[in-house]
Amino acid sequence: MLTLEKIVIRQGTFVLRADFSVPAGARVAVIGPSGAGKSTLLDVISGFFAPESGRVLWNGQDLAPLAPGGRPISVLFQDNNLFPHMTVAQNVGLGLRPDLRLSAAEQVKVQQSLDRVGLGGLAARKPAALSGGQRSRVALARVLLRARPLLLLDEPFGALGPALKAEMLALVCELAQETGATVLMVTHDPQEAVMVAGQTILVAEGMAHPPRDTKALFADPPAALRAYLG
Repeated sequence: MLTLEKIVIRQGTFVLRADFSVPAGARVAVIGPSGAGKSTLLDVISGFFAPESGRVLWNGQDLAPLAPGGRPISVLFQDNNLFPHMTVAQNVGLGLRPDLRLSAAEQVKVQQSLDRVGLGGLAARKPAALSGGQRSRVALARVLLRARPLLLLDEPFGALGPALKAEMLALVCELAQETGATVLMVTHDPQEAVMVAGQTILVAEGMAHPPRDTKALFADPPAALRAYLG
């Protein structure tokens, strides 16, 4: 279980509070106006930004002493975070060893991960030779290889067209189902939230609200969400 315990995030005059838990294995959307703090919330969970007060807990363990790389978390960013000078296989292999000194068994795992996301024949290509959807699949293959129990998505498919975005989100759901990962996904699109997430966190007016049933939330939105949806 992921718990944000009396979290206060402060950046200059910006303040965001959060106090809730997310059950293990849940898929949760994070929605709200631009600038409300959705990405900042993920940064705090992943360890890239320290809260002013409060604790981030995973299964009761305080994550504060752990650097981002040591947390039980994988993050998919908007730019997919691929290194252009490395091959697809090398970019994925970073999920196992940053020095890329992979054993034969680890190299097999890299290939299996690429096969799982439909990139089995592209291991030797560089990111520049891939389509946007293929680059997203490389990032997903690395996440699959890391096998961390908590997956944070900061709109990694925002640049893709609607059909390809839906395909990638479906693949994320498949992988999460297979691995049992807990997923938090930042989105601006209510349809994406309904498609992917059983629960949704509304971030608005200085508060990251506790998760609510997604369909119920959009069927009867609070004032802050109605104002955002228009």
